[in-house]
Formats: sequence, structure tokens, C-alpha cells
Amino acid sequence: MRKYLHINLEDRSVETEELTGAACIRVGRHYIAKTLLEDGAAKLDPLSPEAPLIFSAGPLAGTNFSNANRTSVGCKSPLTGGIKEANGGGTFAFALGQCEMAGLTLKGAASDWVILRITKDGAISYDDATPYLGKGNIDAAALLFEKYGDKISMALCGPVGEYQGLISGISFPDPEGRPVRIAARGGVGAVMGSKKVKAIVVDMNKMPTFHDRKKVMGSVRDYGKLLREDKAIEAFSMYGTAMVTDLTNQLGGLPTRNFSDGRLVDAAEETLQLGGSYIRELTLERGGEPTHACMPGCLIQCSNVYVDDKGEEMVSPMEYETLGLMGSNCGLKDPDDVARVNHVANDLGIDTIEVGAMLGVLMEAGEGEFGDPDFMLAAMEDIRQGTERGRILAQGTARVGEHYDVARVPVIKKQGISAYDPRVIEVTGISMMTTAQGADHTAGNIPAHKSAGMTTEELTEASLDIQEDCAAADSLGLCLFGRSVTNTNQGLVVEALNNAHGTNFDSSFYKELGREALQFEWEFNRQAGFTEEDDELPSFFHDEELQPTGKTARHRSGQVNDHLRKLLGGSKEAKP
Repeated sequence: MRKYLHINLEDRSVETEELTGAACIRVGRHYIAKTLLEDGAAKLDPLSPEAPLIFSAGPLAGTNFSNANRTSVGCKSPLTGGIKEANGGGTFAFALGQCEMAGLTLKGAASDWVILRITKDGAISYDDATPYLGKGNIDAAALLFEKYGDKISMALCGPVGEYQGLISGISFPDPEGRPVRIAARGGVGAVMGSKKVKAIVVDMNKMPTFHDRKKVMGSVRDYGKLLREDKAIEAFSMYGTAMVTDLTNQLGGLPTRNFSDGRLVDAAEETLQLGGSYIRELTLERGGEPTHACMPGCLIQCSNVYVDDKGEEMVSPMEYETLGLMGSNCGLKDPDDVARVNHVANDLGIDTIEVGAMLGVLMEAGEGEFGDPDFMLAAMEDIRQGTERGRILAQGTARVGEHYDVARVPVIKKQGISAYDPRVIEVTGISMMTTAQGADHTAGNIPAHKSAGMTTEELTEASLDIQEDCAAADSLGLCLFGRSVTNTNQGLVVEALNNAHGTNFDSSFYKELGREALQFEWEFNRQAGFTEEDDELPSFFHDEELQPTGKTARHRSGQVNDHLRKLLGGSKEAKP
């Protein structure tokens, strides 16, 4: 059994819902989409008090089942105007699970800024947040640990979220207490800020109870064994997500200087310093940690702790999307420069994908030079201070492009495109077009898919397949980086869920869960007013050849959606 809290911040009333069986499993992204749709949130102003903000932990949260402790955060996105599920690692879902909580929903808005405190025995208090306001996340988290002790976790609204900047996420601490694991995309931090909740602090407790604990622990061991034997997982463990930079640069799909090029360097002539191989060797030489777990129990350990030439920590983590958007997309080549801007972004609790895309557009506008980290740091200082310019920049890529009258703005549904140029990484491009989430690669990413000679229909089918798998993982609190094991052993995962919560699902449940979540999301966006035009890539992807491949985008939203509807059964309502 799990508890779910419905918290009204205006009158501080709490409704506690008791969940059993399947209700403990259909959580995360699935629960968020279904609940927001049923609540009529599609028609609400996302920053209004009545708009809900949902925190959901997976059915195996609180255990050491590898990569099963991600936290899903959901709301109507103030950035896109559509549905948003953003998830992050860290210890917050682990703490919720150990308190036998499936999650909580915040409605209304507090009259003054508060720290929402939830103890392991279920007591809820509202503490004054004044001492933490305006502080960067590093300092704010340190003060919260000092006040509430070490055996807690937190969901933290950063200083940009306080003034409802749309690039703001919600931060969770990693196992060492760094508040650097961020549910980053879609402006979820702005929604938390609109509710005047600076942080939610939850106790760590103990392993939660299960229907058959012995069998659950057996599943933990079986899944872990598969991870240890998997070559793709071994590569992620060694090189981290930064190894994707090597791949996309080689393929010619690495966003470079506002998506004007697909390759930062010719690897045959120049060392790619933003790649996983280089960063691993440099980190080892300097005494950093090339492999690191972002959440309790994870065996993949694809995070890292990057240090300077004196061995002092610069940032943790430094991951592919940041290397691609705040790095190559902004013309940076030195990982030390990326680490500097990455650390500031973490301290502000902002989305490095959105910020990197936005700064690239700002450079395109002539406000700064590509390759200038000092310009980037100055822009982020304006964002930190909330100056007039800073508040414009904090509204994200689409709105900054409009403000500065820039023609080449890499967004879909007003959200910055992830670090895969859709002219080359075609399946991921189709996923970013068709997902209700905006230009989010985690909705369905296949960076190395062989697309040459394949039709739009074939690529759309591959996109739908991976979108279902990703939506299921997001609905179960599972990190996508385990997918080389998870997606080929869905029966094992479902068996673990049955053992945990006394259900009797068969292996088909996994895909069904993912597809249901997708259909809820598409219906939400339809009710919010989205049309096929919102799925379209910006015109420059179709009009400009990307070097060195010479490719242009060859898929239009109408054609893609027609194929998607056929795959979903042919009805117009299947995929709005």
C-alpha cells in the first residue's frame, strides 16, 4: 500500500489517498497525464493557483532496484502551453518510497513562501522559507540539510523559479547532497514558484513493504546481473552520457553554433574535447570521478564528477545534453568552459538544454560571439539577478528569438530542441515533433538509428515503438539509460512489479502502459488547442543543408501524423 497526498496550499488541508495494487504501479508519467486530463488542466493558466503540480515516485522507489528511483514532476507547461512530465534522478523519489508515499499533488498557492516539511510518520508542517529566498541552490540546499539533518531529501525551487522564469526546473540532491539532479524541462520550476513553495523536504526512512519482498529482492539481483553483463551499459558506465557527443559529432548531427553545422570538429584532424573518451581520460588524470551514481542503488553510474587541473570539483554532472547545447551549440570546445557554465546553471536550477538553445539564438542575434563563455556567464548572471534583460532571457528560446527578431530559432512547441539535429538523427527528430511534451529527446530517442533509405512511415513506426517504451519507463520511475536491458526484458520488470504490489500483469502491460500515457498526453494537448502545425520543425531545418552531410529535413508534420494515426488504428482521435 502507498499513500498519496493531495495538498491544498491555500487552506493547508490534506486529503490522503490509500493506493493498492495497480494504482501503485500506474504512476509517474501515466498518472500525471491521466490526472491532468481528468482535472481539466488543459484549459487552465499553468501559473494560476488552481493549476496542479504533481510529484510522483515509481512503484519500486525506496529500494536499490537499479535506476528505479527517478522522480516525475508534472503540470501544464507554462513554456509550451501543453502537458509536461519532467523527471530527474537524485534521492527525492527514494525518500518518498521509503516513507511509503506514491507522491503528492500541490493545488492552490501559499500566501507566503513556505518550506513544506513531510516527516516519515506523515506529519506535515509549513515552515518559513524567508532565509532561503534568492539564494542559489547550492547554498539553499546546504542550509536545508543543516536545519533538517542529513537523512532527508528535497525538491527545490531555485531563484529563477521564484520569479517564474520559464527555463527553471525543480532540483533534487544526489546521494552526496549536491542539488544538481533536475527535473528541468518545460518550466516546472516556474509552477512551483507560482505556488510559493521554496522546497519540499521529506525524511529518509527504511525499505518500503512489498507484497513479496523476497521475490522483489530476487528481481533486483536478476536485473542487476543483466546490467553488469550488457555491453551498452558497460560503455555508459565507463564514458558516461558524454560518449554520445563522439557519436553525434561523427554522424554530423551535433548541434553546433545554433544548429548551423552538424560537426564541431573533424575528429580525424582535431581531438573532440567534449567527447566521452577525452573527458574520461582528463577526469582520471586530474583525480575526478568518471563514473558516479546519480541515485541510490544505480549500477549504471553514467554520471561523473568533473574537476579542474588542481583536482578541485568544477561540476557534477557534466552530461551529453549540456555538452551539446551549452557546449557545441554555443561554439565552446573546451570542457572546462562548459563545466563553468554548467555549474552556474545547476546553481540556478535551470534547464541546460533550454538555456543552451536560448544562448545560441542570442549569439545568432549578434548579442554575443559564439565560443565566448564569459558572455554566457554574464547572461546567466542577469538571469540570476532578475534584471530586465535577465527576465527576458529566462522566458526561453522561442520568446527570446521573437524578442530579438531572429529567423533561426530551434524549437518545437516553443521548447528548445535537444542535442540531436533532426536532419540527421531522424527518428529522434520525429519523436520530438510528435510527442506532446515539446522538443524532448527523452520521449523517444534513437540517435544511432540507420535511417538512410527508410521511408517516413518506417521511421515513424520506429519512433512510436521507442516512444511507448520511454513513456512506460517514465511511468515506472525507471531511468532511460537502462533501456538496453529494460526494453529487452520487459517481462522481468513486470514480474518485479507483480511481486511488489500483488498484481498479475503479463509482459504486454509494459507497452500498454506506455501507449496509454501517450494517448492521454495527445488528448490533453488537443484540448489545450494544439494542432498539427505545432508539430512542425522550424523552416530552416527544411531549407538549409547541414554540413558535413548536406542533409535537409525531409519529414513534414502532416505526413508523419498521418502515418502515426494509421499505426494507432486509423482514428482521427488516436493521435490529434
